[in-house]
Amino acid sequence: MNSIGQNTEYTPAPGTHDGFVHVRGANENNLQDVEVRIPRDAIVAFTGVSGSGKSSLAFGTIFAEAQRRFLESVAPYARRLIAQGHTPKVEFISGLPPAVALQQRRGTASSRSTVGTLTTLSNSVRMLFSRAGDYPAGAPRLDSDSFSPNTAVGACPQCHGLGIAHTVTEDSLVPDPSLSIREGAIAAWPGAWQGKNLRDITTHLGHDVDVPFRQLPKKVRDWLLFTDEQPVVEVAPERDRVAKPYKGRFWSARRYVLHTVAESKSESMRAKALRFMRSGPCPQCRGTGFRPEALAVTVASLDIAGFNATALDDLAAVLRPLADPRNAAPGDLAGGVAASIAADLLGRIEVLANLGLGYLSLDRGTPTLSPGEMQRLRIATALRSGLFGVIYVLDEPSAGLHPADARPLLEVLEALKASGNSVFVVEHNMEVVARADWLVDVGPGAGAGGGRVLYSGPVAGLEDVSESVTRRFLEPREDAAVVRTPRVAEHWLELEGISLHNLADLDARFPLGVLSAVTGVSGSGKSSLVSRALAHGLAEKLGGSRRNGSAGTSGPDDVDPDTDTALATVREVRGAQRIERIVAMDQKPIGRTPRSNLATYTGLFDAVRKAYADTVLARERGYGAGRFSFNVAGGRCETCLGEGYLEVELLFLPGSYGPCPVCHGSRYNTETLEVTYEGKNIAEVLALDVDAAAGFLAGIPAAARSLQTLRDVGLGYLALGQPAPELSGGEAQRIKLATELQRARRGHTLYLLDEPTTGLHPADVQLLLGQLHRLVEEKNTVVVVEHHMDVVAAADWVIDLGPDGGDKGGKIVATGTPRELAVHPESRTAPYLARRLGLVGADPL
Repeated sequence: MNSIGQNTEYTPAPGTHDGFVHVRGANENNLQDVEVRIPRDAIVAFTGVSGSGKSSLAFGTIFAEAQRRFLESVAPYARRLIAQGHTPKVEFISGLPPAVALQQRRGTASSRSTVGTLTTLSNSVRMLFSRAGDYPAGAPRLDSDSFSPNTAVGACPQCHGLGIAHTVTEDSLVPDPSLSIREGAIAAWPGAWQGKNLRDITTHLGHDVDVPFRQLPKKVRDWLLFTDEQPVVEVAPERDRVAKPYKGRFWSARRYVLHTVAESKSESMRAKALRFMRSGPCPQCRGTGFRPEALAVTVASLDIAGFNATALDDLAAVLRPLADPRNAAPGDLAGGVAASIAADLLGRIEVLANLGLGYLSLDRGTPTLSPGEMQRLRIATALRSGLFGVIYVLDEPSAGLHPADARPLLEVLEALKASGNSVFVVEHNMEVVARADWLVDVGPGAGAGGGRVLYSGPVAGLEDVSESVTRRFLEPREDAAVVRTPRVAEHWLELEGISLHNLADLDARFPLGVLSAVTGVSGSGKSSLVSRALAHGLAEKLGGSRRNGSAGTSGPDDVDPDTDTALATVREVRGAQRIERIVAMDQKPIGRTPRSNLATYTGLFDAVRKAYADTVLARERGYGAGRFSFNVAGGRCETCLGEGYLEVELLFLPGSYGPCPVCHGSRYNTETLEVTYEGKNIAEVLALDVDAAAGFLAGIPAAARSLQTLRDVGLGYLALGQPAPELSGGEAQRIKLATELQRARRGHTLYLLDEPTTGLHPADVQLLLGQLHRLVEEKNTVVVVEHHMDVVAAADWVIDLGPDGGDKGGKIVATGTPRELAVHPESRTAPYLARRLGLVGADPL
């Protein structure tokens, strides 16, 4: 049995507990028959290197079992409507109350999902405007649905509440008005016979098709381009005396484009038609998404659109006078209602502000939020829910959080505990871990090298566990990665006049050939500066666009048009001639379905499949490399179509997933699995983790190179067949980095990374830093958006934004080497960096 610190002697009777959750025989994922005793009504930190098994214990075992027990109490028919979790591999758990999981997930892709809808604050705002808003004289009172752009009664009829109208203009339909219609002036019309048909119809309608389009009367131009009329005329084809006359229907350019976009089954035709459309703020609602009657109602002189667009910090100031019942006149029913609703709103907004989210607004779309921001929004919602006696299981709540915002986070966790709940936190931030009541350290390594509980007890006791990798990071330290002498840049990349979000006409300089860290509190504009302005502004100078991955920019990391619509403007870029290529790596998934995985994304699976196709048995049977893909017919199991599992539908019970009864989860058919390489079939290779596969596939150079780079960035614990949707944002970003590292070196590349340490243990951060410095040593430039002080301290140059988030940020507060920035009096990053560098002994928290 594993060592579990002070708790090895504890064996409660079944069905009883003494204020502890007792887990026995946990074997989920890499856990090795784990037994551990964890206190309730406490903040418990689960630590360990990435892949050690801490999430398997906290989420995969404790939360999964609590959820399973709760769902068993729900009526079977109702259970069909609830997403079912899995049954964890555990022998026994006692003292387990209901649990709530708050995991790292990116925002939903829906453009209608906002901060307000996610937190349900929008419901209260709508009620405030409906019941206590100031209406124009004579206007009828509106119900709350009228103040939502997501309802039929509230949405602008032209843009359906989205605030964006997709329209066509004369300029978009006729890019060259010097051409005649015969010469193709109306570019939006179809080509070939259809275009000739429309031209002939136009001639028979009496319009001149041989003069430059711009010389036609405006009334004629507007009719040809925008009319909804579709006259039918008899057409005698020009210059074709053999063809018989026919009946032809006229289509205006706009009508043709809209019809093609809405109805065409051809993707190429739809794509061509979309090129003639322009998107912009809806002219009817001015981009707000609301009807005029809703916009006429105000609260504190703000209409509903202005109210939703106000930063939460500023909104709290607006609500404070309204929330004070003393400001309502005696007998003023509306004033009393306003005070009640405003007080509730104020309390919930203050929680969000205390979590460092005061720069957000209610109308901020969730697709634009980071996983850390999403989780903190859910934490704030949970705090106001009033639940008692549950376990909150949190996945790195400090992710994306500047050290200055760590204290408010700890206060919220303490508030959850004070409300009678238990808080179990999977965490890598040692500042948060150090302030937990209890620590569970899992390891010592990752994958097969982990899965054991090394220690469970008060935080201070970890110091005596020599096997723990975590213990040396709990105290401030100064190591070799920090004391290195910063590189000095010879050349600079300069951007002038940057405007995007809270960046207003900002000038920024980035040193070339070094590692730069961009820091600042949450919402200060770091990602806008690096991932958007720098990436897009420089891509244009290189003749390409990050959107399509062309002309020197990275292919796998294209911008998602559904979530990344606002474009930065950069007035001038200098020094771009020294950059040949941009590689922008973000935390977006490497794939959206389980068919995409680590092996397929990095390309190493191609080399593995080729090796299997070169075996004697495969050649005898005529199997090519495609036979060993689970995504195409031939080698895959046709029962599950290569998924490896099937959903079992039950008439009156919830459906469940189970291994395919034919392939037993291997994804391949029997004939394919008969082919082996070094004694293993293709399914067994996909089940290997990166560390194990590195040894097994050492004889395949292309695969070995990929596997080594994955290990170099701390991903040795991941299985080759790990489905893409199961990977965290930080893991996805490091896979992209590893994929880039395995390519041929050519230098003069600009690498942009956005918080690559997300989900990384401090020991793994050191591995990642080694790879970033390796890129710089090969004559590349690396710019990293980071909150992790280990990375900032090891950088050559630091750019600190702030001073705060939202409208109070967007400015460069300080620049310099880490030691120079650490003593800057106006930088909010300085005291935390100084502590990391050992320049001061005080604890910033």
